Amino acid sequence: MRTSSLFEQAQEFLQQYYSESNLSGVEKRLDQVQVEILQTGTYRLTEKELSFGAKLAWRNSNRCMGRLFWKTLKVRDRRSLSSAEEVFADAMAHLKSATHGGKIRSTLSVYATADEGGSGFRILNKQLIRFAGYSLPNGEILGDPDSVSFTRYCTSLGWEGKKTAFDLLPLVIQREGEHAQWFGIPEEQVLRVNLFHPEYSWFQELNLQWYAVPVISDMRLEIGGISFPCAPFNGWYMLTEIAARNLGDEQRYNLLPVLAKKMKLDTRQVKTLWKDKAMLVLQEAVLHSFQSQGVTLVDHHTASEQFLEFCKQEEAKGRSVQADWAWIVPPAAGSTLGVFHKDWENQILSPNFYYQPAAWKEDEAPKTPSFAAGKCPFSGN
Repeated sequence: MRTSSLFEQAQEFLQQYYSESNLSGVEKRLDQVQVEILQTGTYRLTEKELSFGAKLAWRNSNRCMGRLFWKTLKVRDRRSLSSAEEVFADAMAHLKSATHGGKIRSTLSVYATADEGGSGFRILNKQLIRFAGYSLPNGEILGDPDSVSFTRYCTSLGWEGKKTAFDLLPLVIQREGEHAQWFGIPEEQVLRVNLFHPEYSWFQELNLQWYAVPVISDMRLEIGGISFPCAPFNGWYMLTEIAARNLGDEQRYNLLPVLAKKMKLDTRQVKTLWKDKAMLVLQEAVLHSFQSQGVTLVDHHTASEQFLEFCKQEEAKGRSVQADWAWIVPPAAGSTLGVFHKDWENQILSPNFYYQPAAWKEDEAPKTPSFAAGKCPFSGN
């Protein structure tokens, strides 16, 4: 990156930080940054700048409905850690703090980047917690089909799973210039939510579950021209992300046919709306289970109202909301939600989160701009 370009990005961010924080002295800070860039080719964000920038990245996340709470993000500056073992231990501390006994707290941890003269890290998992997927000899998939390739990669590193539908994948961490290392995640670190339905007793016999905290770990955080390739972060789940996508999608756990059979629905034709009926039952079960076990989860109707409130607050501050409509509108309930009937510009602002090539896939190159592919920050889809 050209130093002039880096300074321009630093200037834009720092001016915003000082302005929104009602601070004086931005000129002095910019002089310091300019000298640092000229001498080293980069600069180091202060802890307060880092915290504000991370919160701003959430506020700017075009695909996230949960931005009403951007100011509450807990930012953990862990740039001093220098080994994969330290990063793993701290990631588990992040998970424990974020889980908070089920009262999920939005949390982000920032680890060292080589650009700052330290040891750069990458967490190779999509999320800190994810279930494994196994290809069986009969062609079927046991577990999460979305994890099959990464599960195979973990196996190549020496990890062995229990071969169940909900095996915890290990956390794989790579320090720049070194081989990736895997670390088994202790069961006691993970809050699982067992799923059951308030009316159908047979639902519990399916032995379904999901994890409580979606900690995204494969995205790059950019603040003022500085990239942090290892900055895991979490919000809390929205109902449809688990029920409609993770458990309901054909390419994931594909549970709708299973539920339809239990419900004795006619699945011979789609016009019987069997998928809609099964989807509703699945959503009821996930919502009831999380609420019964005291774990934070927001339904899509409430999330829609919260996002519209966020838009009102931003407009009151004279700021326009940037949003990707196709990702803001949940995959269920459609036009019954207020967000369905709104439009937004979809410009990508900085600071922000960006997708990056999977470090465990050799020769992988992004096929689309990093912000245009993947899932919703702070949730996991």
